[in-house]
Amino acid sequence: MADLQARLQVALGPGFRVEHELGGGGMSRVFLAQERELGRQVVVKVLPPEMAAGVNAERFRREIQLAASLQHPHIVPLLAAGHADDLVYYTMPLIEGESLRAKLAREGELPIPETVRLLLDVADALAYAHAHGVVHRDIKPDNVLVANHHAVVTDFGVAKALSESTGKSSLTSAGVALGTPAYMAPEQAAADPHTDHRCD
Repeated sequence: MADLQARLQVALGPGFRVEHELGGGGMSRVFLAQERELGRQVVVKVLPPEMAAGVNAERFRREIQLAASLQHPHIVPLLAAGHADDLVYYTMPLIEGESLRAKLAREGELPIPETVRLLLDVADALAYAHAHGVVHRDIKPDNVLVANHHAVVTDFGVAKALSESTGKSSLTSAGVALGTPAYMAPEQAAADPHTDHRCD
């Protein structure tokens, strides 16, 4: 863990101070960092080596730039992405809240009005992104954050960026699927090259 944190610090450069690891999921290790010039905290997600190995840095950057253009109240914006020292990473603002998965684990079944409100927020975010040509491809409770009684969707465009930058719908050669099997559409799980926004 300390080794990856040190490598990430070198990759990010003096403009950031990596503070500590927040955790991780199937697609990334997550760190908290301080952006020195702006004095703000950001979340830095680092892809595991088996994913990073097959990534074409330029194509990944182009796809991330498209996702970063999304400006919507229910989408956590991507701030930057980079590829250095065999690390592929991207940054986003720190959102004070909790994942929908954590909320469900803590509270259990949510009241219907709250469920509807959160689902409408997510649907609004997806509709906006799809209208701008961005597909999420990994919608699940872990990627929905609940803050101030509203939902915001995180990691927009990241799975597609990985897919486009490797030329594959899934990194089967590395044994890593782009997405989460329990939440995948059948065509996505089958690595259908025609998978589109309907998989969300």
